[in-house]
Amino acid sequence: MLKATLRSFLAHKGRLALSALAVILSVAFVAGSLIFSDTVARTFDRLFASTAADVTVQPKQDLGSNRMSGTVQTVPAALRERVAKVGGVAAARAEVSVQNAVVVDRHNKSVGPTTGAPTIARAWYVTRHSPVRLTSGHAPHGPGQALLDADTAGRKGVRIGDTLAVQAQPGTFRVRVVGVATFTTANPGAALLYLDPAVAGRELLGSSAKATSVSADAAPGVSDAELKRRIGAVLGTRTYDLKTAGEQAKSAAATLGTFLDVIKYVMLGFAGVALLVGVFLIVNTFSMLIAQRTRELGLLRALGADRRQVRRSVLTEALLLGLVGSTLGLAAGVGLAYGLIRLVSAFGMNLEGTRPVIGWGTPVAAYVVGLGVTFVAAYLPARRAAAVSPMAALASDGVAEVAGLGRPLRVRAIAGAVVGAVGAAALAGCAAATRTAQAASLLGIGVALTLIATVVAGPLLVRPVIRVLGAAFPALFGPVGRMSQRNALRNPRRTGATAAALMVGLALVGGMSVASASMSASFDRQIDRTLGADFVVQNANFTPFTPRIADRVAATGGVGLVVRQRLTPVAVRLPDGRRVITTAAGYGPRLDDVAHLTYARGGSAAALADGHLALDAGYADDHGVRLGSVLPVEFPGGRRAELTVGALTDQESAEGFGTQGGIFFGLATLERYAPDGQDSALYVNAAPGTRATDLRARLERALTPFPQVQVRDQADYKELVHDQIAVLLYLVYALLGLAIVIAVLGVVNTLALSVVERTREIGLLRAIGLGRRQLRRMIRLESVVIAVFGAVLGLALGLVWGVCMQQVLALRGLTAFAVPWGTIVAVVIGSAVVGVVAALLPALRASRMNVLAAIAHE
Repeated sequence: MLKATLRSFLAHKGRLALSALAVILSVAFVAGSLIFSDTVARTFDRLFASTAADVTVQPKQDLGSNRMSGTVQTVPAALRERVAKVGGVAAARAEVSVQNAVVVDRHNKSVGPTTGAPTIARAWYVTRHSPVRLTSGHAPHGPGQALLDADTAGRKGVRIGDTLAVQAQPGTFRVRVVGVATFTTANPGAALLYLDPAVAGRELLGSSAKATSVSADAAPGVSDAELKRRIGAVLGTRTYDLKTAGEQAKSAAATLGTFLDVIKYVMLGFAGVALLVGVFLIVNTFSMLIAQRTRELGLLRALGADRRQVRRSVLTEALLLGLVGSTLGLAAGVGLAYGLIRLVSAFGMNLEGTRPVIGWGTPVAAYVVGLGVTFVAAYLPARRAAAVSPMAALASDGVAEVAGLGRPLRVRAIAGAVVGAVGAAALAGCAAATRTAQAASLLGIGVALTLIATVVAGPLLVRPVIRVLGAAFPALFGPVGRMSQRNALRNPRRTGATAAALMVGLALVGGMSVASASMSASFDRQIDRTLGADFVVQNANFTPFTPRIADRVAATGGVGLVVRQRLTPVAVRLPDGRRVITTAAGYGPRLDDVAHLTYARGGSAAALADGHLALDAGYADDHGVRLGSVLPVEFPGGRRAELTVGALTDQESAEGFGTQGGIFFGLATLERYAPDGQDSALYVNAAPGTRATDLRARLERALTPFPQVQVRDQADYKELVHDQIAVLLYLVYALLGLAIVIAVLGVVNTLALSVVERTREIGLLRAIGLGRRQLRRMIRLESVVIAVFGAVLGLALGLVWGVCMQQVLALRGLTAFAVPWGTIVAVVIGSAVVGVVAALLPALRASRMNVLAAIAHE
């Protein structure tokens, strides 16, 4: 049996190659994502571990990141002397490092990265922990001198001697580049500017008495943990955060881990789609191969092979396929990881020359995925083959029995109806839910169950749907059209499984297209409702900017009103006992002139009054907050206040003016408790008699020295939102592309094996006068109707999913519903094209058959 199995596998290697491609693609995405994420994580673990000081003293940061507020928390620079006197400290440094600076060249072009990575301005110290080394020029001495990292200098064309303008929180100052420093480890994509330590505090923080942290190096024989304990005993741990090198590296790696997780999950999503679609392909392939080998299997049974041996023989072939596919997929995954490394290097994260890290888990995952999917996909065909009696297999109708022709679909009907009913109930519960978490959970359950139900019951829909889709074929193409329709109807199980591969991808596209169109329409509606300003001035990446920009805008001719917005992290103690950390906004006076807010209670005057705040009415009801309630609020730096609830807003109207809770207050209140913040946006109205187009041109001229700042109107905001949503759609379209590639392989495989199965039938048709061109047309039409059938099922399912997704979005205030009919029609037309392309090779092969040899085929 083993010899027979190996010979059978080698005899059909050409037919199995297409199925192997599905396994290879699946395994490649799994292995590639794991190798890439492991490589980047290991590289940056080494970077963080080698560049972190033995112990770092930082200000307490209980409220998380302050990047959106622009606040830089500091420690006294004099703290360095206290740390230096601690026993076991070999050296101590007062570090100055900020990420809220903008560096501009002489052409008013930003020198910083455009990928979202920060521009870091810091003091120049040469230590064993330095991430860079001086490779040309000299170190900065005194004011007006700076070093720039080599990657940024090369990318932006900056040379030694060039003058740069640095926009920091205290003010703008100019520096001359006197040296270039090269990274000694991987470059995380940031731009680094180094200043003389004697002037860095004054230029970047506004005072030489301030520092962002104090670094301490341990003396020989003193461990990092021991040094941390000693420093903590002197300084105390209530005012400062103390971290060892390992803890600092772990914290930095956790931040990077968010970026890596996004890439990993995206690629695993591709792998999942490839696996799911590949299962249909492999099931179809093995079902048809077993049907064609019915006589061979019958002879084995007649010669003494039992059911277990036949089943084991088929499963062994599947495992061989999985083994070959997994091995090739693992090799392809290494290549994919290399490609990703090159890709992120092109975006500024310099990993060139980094050796890929292949942990033991990667090959294990690759082979588990590859072998597992082929085993699962081949199990049902193997059981079906083993269940056929020797005499039935040797009879002329054995093929029909093994292929499943003529067998009732009652079991499928019952199973599909039960699973579909549960899935429909889950989707109905999603539509009726009033809480986002509950609705999202029911949506996930409903999507999974309705997909399974559609796959299970798909063959039941083949005859009624394909009769409708192919109804015009006889009239348009005569007998050839009638035969193509009947060929698609001949085996509903095979047609359903072939179409299911395409259905999965199109269902995903249909659902996400409806959700994204609804999101775009909702945001458009909210922008129209809430944004009353002529223009909004913001940084391109939404980070804060210096107050001087507000002064520059206010001084521009034609400006009638400027309302400033600042963001800050806060911790709010609610009446139900919860302590919620969120982002709140502060607004200047006359907010109603630039924003249209709807209030359930109170108004803007009360919300912006000194010592007051506003929050969303629904959120307030959930946590026992009432108008006039006094809430303890904690600001960055440990400042605390008790603010009175002056207004309750409508969440849908307040969307975009806050985050969790929709909290905002007056700018005067914010400046009292968080005085070092920076503006995140400016809402600008034109003065009476000034046209908006004229004012925009003046604002853009006035902001020329600030290339990071953009002027946007309502149309720009809508386009910005659409572009951000489009990024998600591009991902979905990429998943669709992968699903289509594998689905095309499935249709090609099905038609190719179907041609072999119908060799004698094709020979007889040719003998009675069917021409080669007619034969090719018949196979193409059969392929088109199968592909369109899959598209119709997928889009119908996707539209149902999209309606339910929109209901989940409605709970977050995105209430508009839209269906992108253009996309739906394009997908149906594209599916027909896919059917034509998939049929090219099988149709060509069929038309080249020798008529007499085909008639004599057994």
